[in-house]
Amino acid sequence: MHQTLRDFFMNYPDYSYPLGLFARVALDVVFLRHRDFHQDAKACIENINPPLQVLGKENIPRQGSCVLTVNHYHRPGFGAQWFALAIAALVPINIHWIITGEFTYPGKWYQPFGALGSRILLKRIAYIYGFTTMPPMPPRPKDVGARAASVRAVLEKVRGMPDLVLGLAPEGHDPASEVLTPPASGVGRFGLLLSRAGLQFVPVGAYEMDGAFHLHFGKRYTLSVENDLSADEKDTSAAQTMMKCIACLLPSHLRGEFA
Repeated sequence: MHQTLRDFFMNYPDYSYPLGLFARVALDVVFLRHRDFHQDAKACIENINPPLQVLGKENIPRQGSCVLTVNHYHRPGFGAQWFALAIAALVPINIHWIITGEFTYPGKWYQPFGALGSRILLKRIAYIYGFTTMPPMPPRPKDVGARAASVRAVLEKVRGMPDLVLGLAPEGHDPASEVLTPPASGVGRFGLLLSRAGLQFVPVGAYEMDGAFHLHFGKRYTLSVENDLSADEKDTSAAQTMMKCIACLLPSHLRGEFA
């Protein structure tokens, strides 16, 4: 039994941060000193063993005006931050990531303390790297105003920087498995707003297979829907398009309902 478990866990890559980097980042979080996420990401990804495997290298953005969309999951020993780190290490342009503004810890006794602490930490991380925070998924009624403010902040950023590269995980939460899950209501609508602002979309599939971490970059596309749909139908259609484009870059058993 122990041998079987050990073999199972050994089939995953070794994810570890470079010596000293964590301490330097922690100090800059405390003192609110800006950092270069691209450089920090490169240092982290170079530390993965075995090395990161990359497919679709020809589709890695070399210029801005695009949104990178990636799937989202976590498991013991692997946090969703590795998606952002891997993508940022490969894209030569600094990415403006849209990250959660809070960890929720549903059902845990420490939920109130953990949520408060995470809000403070994530706000500081967003500041030092120049990211935008968004209220956690799934949406909560109390976050309507804050979510709208985050959307406006992103759109203002896009208007002020036409060559911007955005990073976004449409699912926005940690599913119970690595299989793709539908994004929350409003994600498709947000995507259409970004498309109308002039951004194209670059899908990315991230997964672990054969003992290695893989990124698969897809071709750029323009997100659009039929004009005669209702607002809710446009939201659903746009979200489906985003997720299907990501699904095509994943192994078939991870595509879920988007196969």
